[in-house]
Amino acid sequence: MKTEQERKETIEAINVLLNQAYDSILDEILEGLKRIEDIEDEEDTQAIKEAREDRRINGTVSWDEYKGYNRETA
Repeated sequence: MKTEQERKETIEAINVLLNQAYDSILDEILEGLKRIEDIEDEEDTQAIKEAREDRRINGTVSWDEYKGYNRETA
């Protein structure tokens, strides 16, 4: 993960290039970013479905039960 300063420098570099780009390129970049966001949303939705299915199959354990189990097995 980038530091705040590294992130700021990266964004500034991107902005320089974006300001030099043709409008058609900007449109392509925007569409690409939207596709990435859609893919990430789909992945998040799939992860939620899988977690719900796992919980349905395997049940759940409360944090207190988990902590108590770890103390007993240690």
